[in-house]
Amino acid sequence: MKNIPVTQPFLPELDEFVPYLEKIWDNKWLTNNGPFHQQLEKELCEYLGVEHISLFNNATIALITALQALRINGEVITTPYSFVATSHSILWNGLKPVFVDIDPNTFNIDPKKIEAAITPNTTAIMPVHCYSSPCDVEAIQMIADNYGLRVIYDAAHAFGVNYKDRSILRYGDMSVLSFHATKVFNTFEGGAIICQDAKTKQRIDRLKNFGIADELTVTAPGINGKMSEINAAFGLVQLKHISTAIEQRKKIDSIYREELSTIKGITVPKASEYANSNYSYFPVLIEKEFRLTRDELYEELKNNSILSRKYFYPLISNMPMYRGIESASCENLPFANATSDKVLCLPIFVDLTEDELTLIINRIRG
Repeated sequence: MKNIPVTQPFLPELDEFVPYLEKIWDNKWLTNNGPFHQQLEKELCEYLGVEHISLFNNATIALITALQALRINGEVITTPYSFVATSHSILWNGLKPVFVDIDPNTFNIDPKKIEAAITPNTTAIMPVHCYSSPCDVEAIQMIADNYGLRVIYDAAHAFGVNYKDRSILRYGDMSVLSFHATKVFNTFEGGAIICQDAKTKQRIDRLKNFGIADELTVTAPGINGKMSEINAAFGLVQLKHISTAIEQRKKIDSIYREELSTIKGITVPKASEYANSNYSYFPVLIEKEFRLTRDELYEELKNNSILSRKYFYPLISNMPMYRGIESASCENLPFANATSDKVLCLPIFVDLTEDELTLIINRIRG
């Protein structure tokens, strides 16, 4: 039997993509803000309900650039419950990450813990919309306004998510999306920064192109973060199918919720009351009452060709380059550590069949 992966990219028919490749070959414009790059920025703004977006070759470079674009210095408050790119981007800018515990119900940074972590050196907050569930953006913004802090959201999971009928990407000073192959919407590799005004977008666009302002002028120590025309073209094809893809994920999510809710020792997180979801992941918590430990269930599924993922384990704060930071102590992050030890993300992707879904659920039941 073939392996059932945790996720896999949705790939439209090759025939849809070929005309874009032919056009790229004909006009010989491969990168540097080409026509497909410009078209994708325009169409993404329309689909996402935002005004200013800058495409990148990946979301990690976008996170690094977002911090640089806002001239962040000193300390950045963030969550330990994320992919390492979140905190790596802080280190790459020569800044200090300060970890704050999560809300055990949402897996997102707990706003009630943020204020105690603020010091005279704090200049920004970098929360994560984990598994596409929105952070408490209103509480976070109130804290940021009170202390004069910037807010950069790692929105890698949050493509197409609306909070109270408004794009979640419109909150904070910036939001960063990931278009990696495993994401709901992908460009093979890619990412984007959403900002609030044209002047900031101009600075971002220069920073992702080495800081170049014109042929003779370099205004900042930028980086090479440009998205190629091939990646942008693939994004345009993907965008035609995104609504159908999310709807199919929704059906899988619904079946999981119905079937797993009756299994003792399996906790299925509640959906947000105020936001939609893009169903990018399906995390469950394996409690002590379950017949197996989390790691035992992971191995049992793997031995039956079902590839789940301990996402996020280990915590960022427990990795060698971070665990020496005072805020990384387990005592400071009890809920993040507990969640990391229990979480398991189950397979969810457009091409997951009903038979495969039934197999997964039955294996969990035992």
